[in-house]
Amino acid sequence: MKSVAVIGDNCVDYYSNLGCYYLTGNIVDTGINLAHLGVPTSIITTVADDEYGKDMFQCFKDQGLDTSHVRIAHGNTAITYMQLNEKERIHGDYVEGVLEDMVFHTEDVKFAATHDLSHSAFWGKADGVLPDIKSINPDTLISFDFADRLKSQLVKNLDGVVDIGFFSYQEKDEKIIQFLKERIQNGMKLGVATLGERGSIALSRDQIYEAGIVKAEVVNTVGAGDSFIAGFLAEFLNSGDIKQSLKKGAEVAAHIISIFEPWEDKRKVQG
Repeated sequence: MKSVAVIGDNCVDYYSNLGCYYLTGNIVDTGINLAHLGVPTSIITTVADDEYGKDMFQCFKDQGLDTSHVRIAHGNTAITYMQLNEKERIHGDYVEGVLEDMVFHTEDVKFAATHDLSHSAFWGKADGVLPDIKSINPDTLISFDFADRLKSQLVKNLDGVVDIGFFSYQEKDEKIIQFLKERIQNGMKLGVATLGERGSIALSRDQIYEAGIVKAEVVNTVGAGDSFIAGFLAEFLNSGDIKQSLKKGAEVAAHIISIFEPWEDKRKVQG
């Protein structure tokens, strides 16, 4: 089984009107879902030494992640204060905590390069070390979640570095097709766009692939994109089949939006 390193941020989403929280962050959600899909997954990040951070670190272990390159820093866990209005998530204040000073060291980069694929995301603060991972091991695939930031300079900065790019968009139109074609022309091997209720598309150098959604009763849309990425990567690493990877991404995302958290807690399921 091929292995994945997820490298980037972590945080707590605290729902003040519900009095509850969950542990999250793009790479956390993607990494845990990958581990639950049977993919050997390592997480490279920094957690705080507060109660949230202790919970975070233990959670990584309990959910099956390799924590050998998780650093512990003195301070507070990053936290986003949220509201849930029916099924709509409302983002409030964000406190960065120990992530403000998070850096990735040479040993972290070398460790990431021992995996078949390294994944990060737009807010993960790891974009600067992705070229180093590629330089150490050109065979390590780099995947990256750009979210909906198609106009960010980071997109062009990572042209030729990212092998599999994920983007969030609204519909299949000429604009997104041309955008993905430009990424492919600039060195990306595969460009993937999730289109909400309209499904998803992927472009390789010579073909366009499409897949629909898997219908589900929506409880909370949090984690939909990250879980889609996990499903896509798990299938792609296993089979290399792009169409099936889109379908698997939709399947995993459908399950996640039917529960409250962005990943299913094994401890609760087993309990």
